[in-house]
Amino acid sequence: MIPKTFKEIIDLGDGREISIETGKLAKQAHGSVEVRMGDAVLLCTVVSSYTPTKMDFFPLTLDYREKFAAAGRYPGGFLKREGRPSNDEILVMRLVDRVLRPLFPSDYKFETQVMIQLMSHDDEVMPDALAGLAASAAIQLSDIPFEYPISEVRVARVNGEFVVNPSRSQIEESDMDMMVGASEDSVSMVEGEMHECSEEDMTEAIKFGHEAIKAQCEAQKRLVAQVGKKPTREYETANENEDLKQKINGAAYQKSYDIAKQGLSKQERSEAFSALKEEVVDMFSEEEQEELGDMISKYFKEAHKNAIRDLTLNEGIRLDGRKTTDIRPIWCEVDYLPSTHGSAIFTRGETQALATTTLGTSREANTIDNATYQGEETFYLHYNFPPFCTGEAYPIRGTSRREIGHGNLAQRALKNMIPEDCPYTVRVVSEVLESNGSSSMATVCSGTMSLMDAGIQLKKPVSGIAMGLISEGDKYAVLSDILGDEDHLGDMDFKVTGTEDGITACQMDIKVKGLSYDILIKALKQARDGRLHILDKITETIAQPNENVKAHAPKIVTTTIPGDYIGSLIGPGGKTIQELQKETETTIVINEDEETEQGIVEILGTNQDGIDQVLAKIEAMLFKPEKGSVYEVKVIKILDFGAVVEYVEAPGNETLLHISELAWERTNNVTDVVNVGDVIDVKYFGFDPRTKKEKVSRKALLPKPEGYKERSSKPRRDNNRRDNRRDNDRK
Repeated sequence: MIPKTFKEIIDLGDGREISIETGKLAKQAHGSVEVRMGDAVLLCTVVSSYTPTKMDFFPLTLDYREKFAAAGRYPGGFLKREGRPSNDEILVMRLVDRVLRPLFPSDYKFETQVMIQLMSHDDEVMPDALAGLAASAAIQLSDIPFEYPISEVRVARVNGEFVVNPSRSQIEESDMDMMVGASEDSVSMVEGEMHECSEEDMTEAIKFGHEAIKAQCEAQKRLVAQVGKKPTREYETANENEDLKQKINGAAYQKSYDIAKQGLSKQERSEAFSALKEEVVDMFSEEEQEELGDMISKYFKEAHKNAIRDLTLNEGIRLDGRKTTDIRPIWCEVDYLPSTHGSAIFTRGETQALATTTLGTSREANTIDNATYQGEETFYLHYNFPPFCTGEAYPIRGTSRREIGHGNLAQRALKNMIPEDCPYTVRVVSEVLESNGSSSMATVCSGTMSLMDAGIQLKKPVSGIAMGLISEGDKYAVLSDILGDEDHLGDMDFKVTGTEDGITACQMDIKVKGLSYDILIKALKQARDGRLHILDKITETIAQPNENVKAHAPKIVTTTIPGDYIGSLIGPGGKTIQELQKETETTIVINEDEETEQGIVEILGTNQDGIDQVLAKIEAMLFKPEKGSVYEVKVIKILDFGAVVEYVEAPGNETLLHISELAWERTNNVTDVVNVGDVIDVKYFGFDPRTKKEKVSRKALLPKPEGYKERSSKPRRDNNRRDNRRDNDRK
């Protein structure tokens, strides 16, 4: 029996539509939904345990996977089964998680798993733009407590017009690509990259995306109404003790305020607040501590948070003593590591990033082989966040999702400033050595300087800054260059990068409802001022990219050859190219351009002489003498019937100078006229159909001896007459 299904349609207004449907698949999940757009199909399920955990945080797992079968492909590699998630899948998980997580009740400690799977792929549909809608719809259809529906859309600007959920081809043509996450009332997440757009343009893009999200939230409500809303499950909530709360607030609030006002360093603040907490805990007996321990800690955190926020709102003073617009002291240094191709240190307050740049050929490009996209990156950035950078010790178990997300943000900030004609594959690695504030923005700054130090001709230098917000009613303060504590205690974390002319990337998480666009624009404008201040510090350290790569760094030269010469350069079994690489101490990479049917040859080496030798070899291979022209040749071998000569301008290109073409007089021995090592001039006559060889002549450039007579040439016998005579003889 076919189950009853329920469906809602979202009209995107340009002939495209999105459908959300439930009732047919995965009915044992607490909520499940199919989202379709074109031929793309996402299945999202949500399940939440009925047994609480003992964790002090909400154990939410958000998983997004793209099945290879969805695109009719096999997984690459030896194991033909999907394994660990790709970087792109992890980035989608982060995008959805950041919008969903704040909307679950703060005291809900039940393990919850949201799984989004791409079951069918459409080349014209970007599935990551549908993942937030699918997750929210599945939760709305369950009994899991959740504040209100949300959704996410991608906004691109193509030819000056905003487009919701554009195709991949439209994104490639766009100058702005953003993901916006929001509810009907509030924007909560923004992330994307731009080609130096203005703050006003970015705000307009967010507004445009928010309007589309409102329609998607309405569609979820209609779907729930069709199915019938399940009663929200009941769960045991934490008890509140108002008397205890007031007692702890009275003991901790003012002292926290006073500590925060001193402008201490991170370590000094940590020690002072820890001592204050111990003092508060000691107010209670051991029995009370055992019984009320969690509540004491909770109420102390509230008093501590309120004191710091009030200090900023009331007096405009921050934890480290700065005003709201102040940037921490900055120092920079380039060429710090002697053996790297480029390196730079960027230190801002208690945050430090050391970036290195490595140059390579197209062989070092980062290969992307996902279910829905295959390609290469010739510029990529990796970000490492070791435990010691925050004074901690914990096991390192591979690259974390946070490291992937922060590295992606920094990569998007810089990639459009790499010149299109850059011949190198470029890898930047950021090692975060200290962290108290935005290390991803420090990575952008150190990455910029490292690229310039390596001799990459950046179009413009890029800087980045993290902004914060503290608000209470009508009062608010926008904070420039936030500390780690301000990130946790504030209402917004807004990272923005750009050049002196506009924004190149952003990442925003808003924790308060109903943030006005006026505050958003103010934050963007204040971020621009801070960004330009940091940019000045960068350009004081290195004003322009180095004109050349470093002496020990590889130089790269790119040239092209006709496609039918590729085999000649490679040689049988690769012998020719391998010997050439060994002789010249270079790396040679050949790629075939299918459109032009040419071979693109990359020559990489630290020694310019070696590169020049390879270029000379290629020029010699491509050399074609012109009929009637005179060339200088060198005798390299003597034969009984002539001399083998090599074109001086194309070493390796050889031809035969026949003994009859040495001189007008009869030549009995080749060595009577030329010897090995002699350099002479010859005239090129082109291909001789009689001998089926190229013809060159020395004597053609010499005057004829006086009285010289041409030898008569007998006509060749007619083969047909000869054959007829043989036939008659047989008869």
